[in-house]
Amino acid sequence: PAKNVSSHQQFILNGFEELGELRPIYFALALTSYLFTILVNLTLILIVCLDKALHQPMYVFMCNLCVSGVCGASSFYLQLLLDLLDDAHIISYAGCFVQMFFMYAYIFCQFTSLTVMAYDRYLAICQPLRYWALMTVQKVALLLLLIWFLSLLETAVGCILITRLPLCSHIIDRIFCTNWEVVKLSCSDTTANSLYGIVLMFLHCLQIVVIIVSYVHLIRSATDRKKFVQTCMPHLFSLLVFTVSVFFDTLYSRYGINSMPALQNVLAAEFLVVPPIVNPIIYGMNLQQIRTRIRIWFNLENPQRAFFK
Repeated sequence: PAKNVSSHQQFILNGFEELGELRPIYFALALTSYLFTILVNLTLILIVCLDKALHQPMYVFMCNLCVSGVCGASSFYLQLLLDLLDDAHIISYAGCFVQMFFMYAYIFCQFTSLTVMAYDRYLAICQPLRYWALMTVQKVALLLLLIWFLSLLETAVGCILITRLPLCSHIIDRIFCTNWEVVKLSCSDTTANSLYGIVLMFLHCLQIVVIIVSYVHLIRSATDRKKFVQTCMPHLFSLLVFTVSVFFDTLYSRYGINSMPALQNVLAAEFLVVPPIVNPIIYGMNLQQIRTRIRIWFNLENPQRAFFK
């Protein structure tokens, strides 16, 4: 029988073996990408927080999307940068679970946030006269609490299911820890983990269906096509980018081709790299209010306008 090595209390991230002497280049690229991700997200968050004119549900939910993006990117990049500087590529047992927790909380938060944003746009376009009566400050706060509660609950259950598994290896063929990669190291029955994964995939696929159906209805009922394009297309593009990124990660994690580890690692990290950068950029470019505030924000001749207008 396989030997239980759970007592090692650490994992080796074997995905870095493919990088070889290119690690300094990857470190520079990763650091630049991380700093840019933080910059664009924090800029959007600060603009929304400091400008009272943007204290509306759509911008609050957009800000929440950026917050989760920063959390997800940080859970990936901080450990990645350390590993690119070190020759050992070792992550502790606790560190692996912390990375997984924040990473999956980010994924679930993104899906749930995008669903809530679709609901918000549905009310704004289909029921404009009742919008402010339906989307009150209390309801926005409740929806934000619901987003994070569900995301953290889903993540916690998944992590608890993994902690009960005895592990027969401590080598992860990735550059970061993921749920499925750790489950594959188990030397016991993982049926409960697989079933829970299927349940989560079903629930989030259902969320995607709800979003698509709601937007099909919006397209048919929208009288102001220009308003629809300006406020809804960025959201649809965010959904597309994030869903495709997660799909590639799931596909390569479970059915990846072992003969292409480098490509597998790049595609696996896509959902942690692309959406946190793309989301604030497409919202900043497509929403007139955000573009206006960004111009005011960087107006060095009269910078106080960015805070007090």
